[in-house]
Amino acid sequence: MLAVRSLAFNLAFYVSLVVQMIVWAPFFFLAPRKQAWFVPRFWSRSSLKLQEWLAGTKSRIEGAENLPQGPFILAPKHQSFWDTIAFFPYLSDPVYILKRELTWIPFFGWYLAKVRMIPINRGSRSRALKQALEVARARMAENRQLIIYPEGTRRPPGAEPSYKWGIAEIYATLDVPVVPVAHVAGLYWPRRRFMRYPGTIHARFLPAIEPGLGKEAFMERLVAETEAACDALLIEAARSENPPPLPPTAVARLRALGVEVPTGPC
Repeated sequence: MLAVRSLAFNLAFYVSLVVQMIVWAPFFFLAPRKQAWFVPRFWSRSSLKLQEWLAGTKSRIEGAENLPQGPFILAPKHQSFWDTIAFFPYLSDPVYILKRELTWIPFFGWYLAKVRMIPINRGSRSRALKQALEVARARMAENRQLIIYPEGTRRPPGAEPSYKWGIAEIYATLDVPVVPVAHVAGLYWPRRRFMRYPGTIHARFLPAIEPGLGKEAFMERLVAETEAACDALLIEAARSENPPPLPPTAVARLRALGVEVPTGPC
């Protein structure tokens, strides 16, 4: 039954994406950019509802009161495709730094161009960071919200933190608040996995880190606060009435925290 529900959601998710891109296209491409963001926000909400209806996975996102007015950087943990779409409804005019090859995809790339994302050539990290900073500064002047994943690539729940120094450079250069985001979505929508597990994905916007800290102090605070909140959410998920399968990284982390858990199949 779990496999059937996972298949139903995966099919519905991608069919919905294609259908909505086509149906909403006239409005999206004719509307001003900020109004056009209605479409991604609607798609986000409808996708999370499909996940709830078909896979039995609810989403609970707290801490919206911690989101500042004006421009800021949103810094979520990156574990799943879920965390690339779930936060759209909370942001008025977000912008991503993304690899330029995504803008070459027909139709999808046109959507990215419309909302003026920041495509970069990741062949040279130093050059890519410099390019991203130049464009991001201009986007911040438009009161936009920059979404950055501090660890870069998706990592399984409970894995050893691997935060990249680039976010400290961006924080120091842009001089705007950074809002860490904690969650353990990878337990329910695992990376590179077909299965989708029932339960509740609990995410939390943490209090903003105000600008003005030194880079090292900023990184220490970002890692400490994000990881502490993720640990709390991991324990909550493991102790829930119907916990999802725990990957080895999550089991190891829970044991390091003094929480004993059964090692069922993952």
